[in-house]
Amino acid sequence: MLPGMIGALAIGVGATAFMDLWALLQKRLFGIPALDYRLVGRWIGHFRQGRFSHDAIGKAAPVRREAFLGWTAHYAIGVLFAAVLLFVWEPGWASQPSLAPALIIGLASVLAPFLLMQPGLGAGIAASRTPKPWTARSRSLIAHLSFGIGLYLAGQLLAASGVLPEGAG
Repeated sequence: MLPGMIGALAIGVGATAFMDLWALLQKRLFGIPALDYRLVGRWIGHFRQGRFSHDAIGKAAPVRREAFLGWTAHYAIGVLFAAVLLFVWEPGWASQPSLAPALIIGLASVLAPFLLMQPGLGAGIAASRTPKPWTARSRSLIAHLSFGIGLYLAGQLLAASGVLPEGAG
């Protein structure tokens, strides 16, 4: 694999795992529910039938292996956003990670749930159809900010590991 692909995979998986650990911590400490990736998998599973949006994804018919599909998509999307980070801030971000680009990508990544996933699940643009849209929006922003922090931390770990050649990413 090319160094950029290795970097995107390592940083994306690391950042997504950090985001998930943050969600677990919020659930344990504050009772804030985490996103049910099974429902994301259900939404994606319905794409094969040409169904891209639902009034309420929880009422849609379950699809085979929806939890696996949702979690796989979650991590694949994290790798995709890491690849965007490496593409936009090259040459060299992976060998000398800085916080600002990681936070910019993390915060920009919130556009995906606001404009694609939430409307597709039946929650409306930026959770506008939920009972407490601003609560949902702030939780999404915090989750994606944690992803940005995870991008930075995963980048730091990768850079410190010496796996990638100097200037690669």
